[in-house]
Amino acid sequence: MTITTDKKTMNEWADICHGIAREKGFWDQERNIGEALMLVVTELAEAMEAYRTQNDENFREEIADTFIRLLDLCGGFKIDIEQEIVKKSLKNKQRPYKHGKIC
Repeated sequence: MTITTDKKTMNEWADICHGIAREKGFWDQERNIGEALMLVVTELAEAMEAYRTQNDENFREEIADTFIRLLDLCGGFKIDIEQEIVKKSLKNKQRPYKHGKIC
């Protein structure tokens, strides 16, 4: 699999990220969805630590890792993430201002 710098859709990136994960053996057995989701949380925690220590390069890398793990899941579970984002964005657009939240 060749990764190029040309523009790709999110679904194309999901296929790429999932393909790499399969190639590296992460899908040889059925994935534990809870574990896979917690790995996303781990990447976010690493991004927070990089931000806290003002390590901008590592912060950007950990944000990328977060997306890679999420896109891998989308590829593995055949989620059309572009369509899901459209649906959820339309739903969010209809919500009231801060929809009951204080933050």
